[in-house]
Amino acid sequence: MSAPVIGLSTYREDAAWGVWRQHADLLPTQYAAAVEATGGVPVLLPPLAQTGAADAVVARLDGLVISGGADVDPGRYADAAHPRTAAWRPDRDAWEVALLDAAEAVGLPVLGVCRGMQVMAVRAGGVLDQHVPDLVGHEDHSPGGDAFGEVEVVTEPGTRVAGLVGERLRVNCHHHQSVRTHPGYDAVAHAADGTLEAMESAGDRFSVGVQWHPETAADVGLLAGLVRAAATYAAER
Repeated sequence: MSAPVIGLSTYREDAAWGVWRQHADLLPTQYAAAVEATGGVPVLLPPLAQTGAADAVVARLDGLVISGGADVDPGRYADAAHPRTAAWRPDRDAWEVALLDAAEAVGLPVLGVCRGMQVMAVRAGGVLDQHVPDLVGHEDHSPGGDAFGEVEVVTEPGTRVAGLVGERLRVNCHHHQSVRTHPGYDAVAHAADGTLEAMESAGDRFSVGVQWHPETAADVGLLAGLVRAAATYAAER
């Protein structure tokens, strides 16, 4: 059996390498490395605007990761922007929603990471809290700069996420926003301060969102779970 192909949504940003400084489609290497380490074949998916592009891409994938990144456009959930909400990317929002639509239509396994979880919730009709420190009184979830916060997460017994990562774990996170409402998803993990840290769909399909960054940790249980689900999907379609 060939290794399952896992699509990874990407940033589109100004970037510098060698003698070049250009607009580039990019993603931290940790995502692709974690997929490869768990038996998948990673494929980068830059934001596209062509009609039907998401359906064409998803038809060639066995699994999908909606990656971390900038804030989601608050207009997508009919809210005014908080002063700390910035740098949203309408092109990426539209592309990732289209990918999720196409994935749901065919039952493709999906994992949302950080922003990816937020996109999943907003697509489903949910709302975000735009600045977590306003709610919890600290900045442990995003200490600033390029540093990750470290947060202890407790999972709900009997859930898919608990089966993949255990009863509790310390996670790396980098987010100042969080999911407030999530229609169609069950809340399956929280931080001690009450922040929702993971959600999943009921049923057999792997459809999971986590607020942390599993690709940065030695424990890649979530990505391993996605790759296993993708292998099953590939074998059954």
